[in-house]
Amino acid sequence: MQSKVARGSADASKANNAAGSATRLRRSSRLSWSYTLTNWLGLVPFLLFCLLFEILPGLTIIQGSFADDNTGAFTLANYQHMLSQASNLRAFQTSISISLVTALLGGVIGGLAVYNLRTGWLRNFLIGFSSIAANFAGVPLAFAFVATLGVTGFITVAIHNWFHVNLYDLGFSLYQFWGLVLVYTYFQLPLMILVTLPALSALRPEWREAATNLGASNFTYWRRVALPILLPSLIAAMMLLFANSFGAFATAFALAQGSINLVPILISFVVNGNVVVDFGLGNALAVGMIIVLLLAVSLYTFMVRRVNVWQGR
Repeated sequence: MQSKVARGSADASKANNAAGSATRLRRSSRLSWSYTLTNWLGLVPFLLFCLLFEILPGLTIIQGSFADDNTGAFTLANYQHMLSQASNLRAFQTSISISLVTALLGGVIGGLAVYNLRTGWLRNFLIGFSSIAANFAGVPLAFAFVATLGVTGFITVAIHNWFHVNLYDLGFSLYQFWGLVLVYTYFQLPLMILVTLPALSALRPEWREAATNLGASNFTYWRRVALPILLPSLIAAMMLLFANSFGAFATAFALAQGSINLVPILISFVVNGNVVVDFGLGNALAVGMIIVLLLAVSLYTFMVRRVNVWQGR
């Protein structure tokens, strides 16, 4: 009799446990679905923005690059036109050269600045200044440099009055390649600082302590430990600077106004009819820019994955 009662109690306990498990499973399932639904609802505005202002315009540009302006028929003439003109190829060469040079300058100078100002009030000042300076671009930036380093700019006139040296007689020009590099570096440096700060903060103090305990010098620590860890982050940041510089238009157009042959300026001339209106060629040039930017973003993504591996994410 007692054994039957014990078996009955055990069966009842198992039934209660099973019912409780089923209830908890249903509750966790409902929470999981509601959590997933909430996440997707939060992403809807962002996805709509990407669809309307990035994906659809990109598809339109690609479709227009393969279409004849007059008939709308499929054609490869736009790409043949783009590749057959030396001015178009020089525009890509100049744009890539400026982007590479400014990315390297911004990466090296910005990385050194972040390393030497990792703590203290100067670090906070650097972050605040970089947050403002990284967004100071376009026509205002071009005007600021013209007023500072133009032919009659403040610094140009001051150097001439104090030292009797004319910068433009020495070959310097704000409206040529290296002048544009100087202007681009102004907004590349703050962006590099903001992007590099988290990477340097990820360097753990115990890594330096371990290297020091093993007899490594400061140079050996950076060459064998810190730099291999930071290198993917630095390369990813410089790819971001490259993309930022390659797509810049307003600053270069306001400063040079066509004296420097860049792809964004060339697209503006072709579409607005500076010489002749050719939307097909403009679309083909834009597709060429997309391809270059996709290569830069692909390298950026690969390096970010390497960083995540090092940080255990």
